[in-house]
Amino acid sequence: MKGASLQYLTKEGFRNVWVNRLMSLASITVLMACLVIIGLGSMIYFNINALLDNIESQNVVMVYVQDGVSAEETSQIGNRIKVIDNIEDCIFVPKEDAFAAQLESMGDDAVLLEGLEKNPLPDAYKVVVKDLTKFDATVAELKAISNVENVRENSDLADKLVNIRQAVTIVIAGMVGLLFIVSLFIISNTIRITMFSRKLEISIMKAVGATNWFIRWPFMIEGMVIGIMSSVLSFLLLAGLYQGMIYIFKNILAIFTPVAFGAYAGQILLIFMGIGIFTGSFGSLISMGKYLKEQGSVVSEE
Repeated sequence: MKGASLQYLTKEGFRNVWVNRLMSLASITVLMACLVIIGLGSMIYFNINALLDNIESQNVVMVYVQDGVSAEETSQIGNRIKVIDNIEDCIFVPKEDAFAAQLESMGDDAVLLEGLEKNPLPDAYKVVVKDLTKFDATVAELKAISNVENVRENSDLADKLVNIRQAVTIVIAGMVGLLFIVSLFIISNTIRITMFSRKLEISIMKAVGATNWFIRWPFMIEGMVIGIMSSVLSFLLLAGLYQGMIYIFKNILAIFTPVAFGAYAGQILLIFMGIGIFTGSFGSLISMGKYLKEQGSVVSEE
């Protein structure tokens, strides 16, 4: 296909969007709805993910050192903990600090412990685990360290957090996949209707020897333009809706700081553009292929 022909056909694709503006508007509107729902679902996922990360960071493991262990051996325990792959953070908690915190938390009842001659609490390490799917294996490694008296952990909470994260991921992925298919279906049908309205023009082009790609190109451009317009408008609408939802539910969200839209704006815009361009071009190819087969097209692909 020569440069002049390509330029002409590209202009035709843009012109088709305006000529068939009612169908284009309908396609843009429906595709926008799909993209906005995908975007809202993604932002909900990001927020749930951030909330789970926050809970996970508070699901600490306490590693208690055996009584009577020297300072050097206690330090070695900390070093062995830090080299474990799945450890996010490791903080040493001296028994003196732990006992002082215990007295403070008891308030007036702290007088009950004033008669103690010896601090009953051991030295400990506060450990944060990176990946909760490896929680049990990490706890087993901690328990295997020499001079460790006990490991206090909450494996039930870790399992529940992992299950919640997996369930949310599956639901959001399924929703995005379904809406993607719907978007593809909408674009392909819009292009198909446009082709039927230009049936005579296409027949004439085929009669004078136009290749399939010569016929397809304007429709591909039309679909891509619809996809790009839908993605940009959807992005702007999503940004407004998300900020509005945060404002409306700010009292409910007081216990949790929602993720900022700007932190994911670039990714969302690129994904929207990708979905718009792909559904537009691929949907056009599907519709055009079916139409040419139905019309018995056997023209050259060169």
